[in-house]
Amino acid sequence: MLVITTPTGAIGRQVLSLLLDRVPPGGEGLRVVVRDPARLPAPVRDRVEVVPGSHGDPEVADRTFAGADAVFWLVPPDVRAPSLDAAYAGFTRAAARAFRTHGVAHVVGVSALGRGTAVADRAGLVTASLAMDDLIAGTGVAYRALANPSFMDNLLRQVGPLREAGLFTDTVAPGRRAPVAATRDIAAAAVDLLLDRSWTGVGSVPVLGPEDLSPEDMARTMTEVLGRPIRYERRTLDDLAAGLTAAGTGAAFARGMVDMMRAKEDGLDDGVPRTSRTASPTTFRRWCEDVLRPALAA
Repeated sequence: MLVITTPTGAIGRQVLSLLLDRVPPGGEGLRVVVRDPARLPAPVRDRVEVVPGSHGDPEVADRTFAGADAVFWLVPPDVRAPSLDAAYAGFTRAAARAFRTHGVAHVVGVSALGRGTAVADRAGLVTASLAMDDLIAGTGVAYRALANPSFMDNLLRQVGPLREAGLFTDTVAPGRRAPVAATRDIAAAAVDLLLDRSWTGVGSVPVLGPEDLSPEDMARTMTEVLGRPIRYERRTLDDLAAGLTAAGTGAAFARGMVDMMRAKEDGLDDGVPRTSRTASPTTFRRWCEDVLRPALAA
């Protein structure tokens, strides 16, 4: 039995879709846990076992992971959490107990780059995510943390400014290059691990994208693909904090985001070399053609 958390989220829905393509009907069972089952398309509901509820709830977690052989684990963002520990490790504790109770053998989790860098202990959301990895690893399961940089897909949050003003923003220096990955490559890496469970122990699987990019590089590529000028504008960390607060983000999560972005500027994502094993295939140009351009046209 394979269990997929967040099956309607940006990464989880792609994991589920790939598994439905690769696991034949009548093959290994697929189970999803979802707060609102109605968000699953009817053909998907016909193919999977559905557990309603939050996978952070102890009773739901116990039902969800009973009989599970492998789990795709992702913590949904809780921008109102009272602390980052509550948002990550706190959310995960019920599942960790259920992994032990039910003898779950393999878990694949969505995490972040940064372990071993000088700024890993002051990187906000990333520091909390790495603590979550340690909690899961301590249960005795075979665990692989997908160690991710920033997502290309984060630009979809800025469709409005891109469409209306040809503008996107971030807090990093315009010329600073760093890895960036497409969520579809993260999902594909997760599915490969879930279906080939010959691995043991605890480790990480970096998903770095095929090249390092700066905001200026991304602006040039978007300009070429979209056929209109796109420019980058750098925001301060204070501006980021103010915008998050104005949008209703709680103090702990907003501070965690600011600390993460400061750590990225200080080299958080630079600790893993790109090799044939850590590079993922989707170029930023291809992602713009396949994902961003249709989103802007919608």
